[in-house]
Amino acid sequence: MPEPQRQSPPPPPQSHPRITLIRGDITKQHADAIVNAANSSLLGGGGVDGAIHRAGGPEILEACRALRASHYGRGLPTGQAVATTAGRLPAHWVIHTVGPVYSPNDDRSALLTACHTNSLAVADTLGAKTIAFPAISTGIYGWPIADAAHIAIAAITTTATNVKEVRFVLFDDAAYEAFLRATQP
Repeated sequence: MPEPQRQSPPPPPQSHPRITLIRGDITKQHADAIVNAANSSLLGGGGVDGAIHRAGGPEILEACRALRASHYGRGLPTGQAVATTAGRLPAHWVIHTVGPVYSPNDDRSALLTACHTNSLAVADTLGAKTIAFPAISTGIYGWPIADAAHIAIAAITTTATNVKEVRFVLFDDAAYEAFLRATQP
């Protein structure tokens, strides 16, 4: 009787990805994976989350409902990441991560860092080579854009991964400028 085929684990992370900044719409990105700044319910919402669910179609919501019915009955915890189909988006996968709500009295930067590092880890398990991130937590969650940009860039540049390119897709000029400043020494 032939031995069952075993799926090999992803190769160990090798290096740091190239960072690209784009002013635009994340739902239009041709990438292996795009990151959704999701809410913990995984069932859609406003901002980036709503845009991804609308553009990706019902397949994404269906996959998120399946996750809620299995592993994430209470929702996806802040800082963690999980992948689904990208539905009708020009990507292969959507990696959902829940950013922290900004608090001037409580340092939640480790959770924002975790959103980025855990998204890269999920991308590695998928074999993704290109990934597009929004400016996580900077919309309704109120994180100041300059600080969020610094945290995001630091997380990406200090995390070993097999991802070759990380694109930050930024919705407006202020976000683009903040991320540009964060990439400069």
